Amino acid sequence: MPVRRMVAERVRGLFAHIDRAPLVETHLYPGDPGLFGPESVTWLVNRHPAVFAAGIRSLLVQACHPEVLAGVVDHSRYERDPLGRLSRTSYYVTVSTFGSLPEVEEAVEMVRRAHRPVRGLSPRGIPYTADDPELSAWVHNALVDSFLTCYRVLGPGLSEEQADAYVREQQRLGLMLGADPLPDTAGELAAWLADHPDVDRSPDLPSVVRFLVSPPLTPGIRAGYRVLLEGAVATIPPRLQTVLGLRPKPGGVAGARTLIGALGWALGPSPAYQAASDRVLRRADRSA
Repeated sequence: MPVRRMVAERVRGLFAHIDRAPLVETHLYPGDPGLFGPESVTWLVNRHPAVFAAGIRSLLVQACHPEVLAGVVDHSRYERDPLGRLSRTSYYVTVSTFGSLPEVEEAVEMVRRAHRPVRGLSPRGIPYTADDPELSAWVHNALVDSFLTCYRVLGPGLSEEQADAYVREQQRLGLMLGADPLPDTAGELAAWLADHPDVDRSPDLPSVVRFLVSPPLTPGIRAGYRVLLEGAVATIPPRLQTVLGLRPKPGGVAGARTLIGALGWALGPSPAYQAASDRVLRRADRSA
């Protein structure tokens, strides 16, 4: 099997651990641009393989909030089913980015439905509910900032105007999720996360970080994951690095950039992006 095909199949196989695939019926909504559309910065950023590092970064940043982490530890199966959780997250990101508006609405409702029963008491004695607007904002904003930062640092980069446009586009999705607050610019978003008063260590954080640093992957995949991890860690604000107990390593950014470039070559154009582009260009069959 050619190397390019082998790498592509192994990488895509990591995201195929649920019983649904994204955008399989997107052709049923011809002409629908979805929440963002082909001219958006969101389509530009979220189809780039820098998203692989961004996914790791977002999980680490999200873990810095004790109440968010308590919800994950108390209610998810991340240790027993890490690839299932990865696949569900990938499904949500893909559909919310490239899906038609009905598909986006369905994906958002799926997330909100899963979050409704998630409630409890964090180790520092603070009640939490996953659908709380501020906790939803932490999760959503951490994901947005991670995608944006990894594209800018580990990928091709963006102008400040494009970065701010990306943040404003993502506000649309945040509003659908019930998240609040939603910063207006890339700079405000980064500062909101880095300086957030609720950031702190919690008793479960070390074990979660160990899991994210060394998840149960095959040796070949683990080696690539480690390179992406080091690149992701290097882009996390210093205060959050301290909370996580992680330090950036020399060459982390350069190594991740090289691997992301190789992944772009191996994977080729995003199938989701291609399906969405075809949908937008297709005109409704008026004879139907």
